[in-house]
Amino acid sequence: MCMVFLLFCVFHNHSVSGVEVKSVSVTEGDSLTLHTHLPGVQADIQILWLYGPQEIRIAEIREQKPMTYVETGRYGDRLKLDNQTGSLTITNITITDSGLYKLEIINSKETSEKKFNVTVYDRLSVPVIIRNSSQCSSSSERSSNCSFLCSVMNVTCVSLSWYKGKSLLSSISVSDLNIRLSLPLEVEYQDTNTYRCVVNNPITNHTQHLNITDVCQTCPGLHHTDLVVIIAVIVFILIAAAGLVKHRIVAVKHCRINRQEPQEFHEEEVISLNHLNNDMGPNSDEFSAPAVSNGV
Repeated sequence: MCMVFLLFCVFHNHSVSGVEVKSVSVTEGDSLTLHTHLPGVQADIQILWLYGPQEIRIAEIREQKPMTYVETGRYGDRLKLDNQTGSLTITNITITDSGLYKLEIINSKETSEKKFNVTVYDRLSVPVIIRNSSQCSSSSERSSNCSFLCSVMNVTCVSLSWYKGKSLLSSISVSDLNIRLSLPLEVEYQDTNTYRCVVNNPITNHTQHLNITDVCQTCPGLHHTDLVVIIAVIVFILIAAAGLVKHRIVAVKHCRINRQEPQEFHEEEVISLNHLNNDMGPNSDEFSAPAVSNGV
């Protein structure tokens, strides 16, 4: 729609009849006055205001009596006609009021014309800058970069731009109706330059400044102190585990020694008994078996 109005303005800069077309831009909700530049309206002068390619009559002064025509329902009570000069004021102007307005000044001798190409732009809101938190998913990004997104809602015929100081970094434009426009920016954590996001149309602009120191903080993660504590705990656990393993090994060896000593004593006792038996001999009375007699 914005491009249509601009092309319409260029194409109709001079009408076929040679009437100059004056381009007028206004913000939605404001009041617009289209001037006749007459010092006054005489009784024999008729002022006629027409709108659009169909040249719909919207207001006139005839015999010094101002009249507005609201039967079309487009303007309601928003048209004001100055009965002294014939200038036309549109209050609380809307996007649909954009278009070509024609002024005819008629007297008994001649008819003069003026044309106004009116473009109504949306009232701009201040852009909003948010941090892109999704970058925290990457450790490499977490250590070096900080990402932002500048957005503006419900805009038409605007440009959104990032500036580094006075230098333009990036820009995007849109001519569609009532959309959300966003533009990303990525900077380093230690960057000390000044950045700003600007939204503008042909008649106004709004700026939002970015304070990197306040909003570009590192993603949640381990600090140096936390890392030292964790390393100390790990070292302590490893030392304790090593001591426990060493104690276990010593205990196992001691247990094995205790199990082997009774077996050695038993073997010595057996050896001593065998030696004793050999010394006594097979005819020893103490250990000889009693004689068995056979009865007759």
